[in-house]
Amino acid sequence: MAFDYKKEYKEFYMPKNKPIIIEIPKMNYIAVRGKGNPNEENSEYKQSIGLLYAVAFTIKMSYKTSHKIEGYFQYVVPPLEGLWWQIGVDGLDYNKKENMEFISMIRLPDFVTKKEFDWAINEITNKKKQDFSKVEYLTYDEGLCVQCMHIGSYDNEPITIDMMKRYAEENACKIDINNNRFHHEIYLSDPRKCAENRLKTVIRHPIKNI
Repeated sequence: MAFDYKKEYKEFYMPKNKPIIIEIPKMNYIAVRGKGNPNEENSEYKQSIGLLYAVAFTIKMSYKTSHKIEGYFQYVVPPLEGLWWQIGVDGLDYNKKENMEFISMIRLPDFVTKKEFDWAINEITNKKKQDFSKVEYLTYDEGLCVQCMHIGSYDNEPITIDMMKRYAEENACKIDINNNRFHHEIYLSDPRKCAENRLKTVIRHPIKNI
């Protein structure tokens, strides 16, 4: 049976809809940076998703090629994630999505080194005859965070975020979003196939002790 990160690491991917404080280890990702309203047709965000999944599945299906990755095991591609911010804004202004900046990303298994990532980029570039230069190998060391499962529309996230902020403060911590630590979302539902009021999104904010 293929290894499923959501099932094996439920503490990271399947929290309850009540805030918790958790230490997140360093993880490697394939990532694409961009900006603009993610909901717009042909937005940089929507383009980033296509690039990410093309590379993710090139690595996942590598065992069917002559290229063998040391330590490879069959696995389910982890869910899409995103780091979000707006320059000059404390948190996010959901009414000004055109000012949003992001790093769209998918977690990589630990056996995928930068060398193997480079192989995958070369492989998919030659196969698709498409530019994958925006895709990067990213290591993100998130550290201490407060997180919660948000159920419903993305535009209603501030309700969950306020609850997370209060919980952090009740536990002698404060939100620590800065130039290196970001508002983090993990998408467990496909908005094309799921009713808006049933969307499941893990929201994670970095914190520090007061």
